Amino acid sequence: MSENEADLQLHYWPTPNGWKVTIFLEEVGAPYEVKFVNIGKGEQFQPDFLAISPNNRMPALVDRAGPGGEPISIFESGAILLYLGRKFAKFYPTDERKRVEVESWLMWQMGGFGPMLGQNHHFRNYAPEKIPYAIKRYEDEADRLYGVLDKRLEGREFVAAGEYTIADMAILSWARAPERQGVDLAEFPNISRWREKLLARPAVERGINVGADKRMDLSQDKDAQAILFGQRTKRAS
Repeated sequence: MSENEADLQLHYWPTPNGWKVTIFLEEVGAPYEVKFVNIGKGEQFQPDFLAISPNNRMPALVDRAGPGGEPISIFESGAILLYLGRKFAKFYPTDERKRVEVESWLMWQMGGFGPMLGQNHHFRNYAPEKIPYAIKRYEDEADRLYGVLDKRLEGREFVAAGEYTIADMAILSWARAPERQGVDLAEFPNISRWREKLLARPAVERGINVGADKRMDLSQDKDAQAILFGQRTKRAS
């Protein structure tokens, strides 16, 4: 759903971290405006974007109707999910024990599952030279993390709190294409079951399809690779 005058303005590109937020917004049916940030063309370095996302990463969210009715901006996808969970009082339980479970698994995704799968994906698919040690290192870590998740989902319908939460949304976004990570889901039946159930949700499908026509094949776009993989801090001399 998208409206030009919506209070929520999402700065977004169709990647796993972006999908986390579009899935949530589609699940709650909230009007939101999408501002596409073409990371392959370096739009994440524009001053207007850096003002709300100083780490030059999308997604970022601006809520024109923030606390006290004043605008607020949030960067980092996990922080955005926590903010939206509180704002809409959905998919983020208020019971403290359940909330801690959700937060623990959300941080697991933010600190491990996403970054390690991202490195795995990079060295398998984009690195200019194949480095066997790096490939094995990150394939092994991907396998370990999928194993952790599969064990967690044994006998459970959802990852945390006994209900569908922002933790599921965050993890699913990175588990959407395991084949590109060298992962065979046949080895992880609990993840396969959970993933199939969540991907069948209409809101999840809508969220993943936001900006689908803008997805890029980085393996063929050397200019985009140079922008995304060659970043260094520019220091004053």
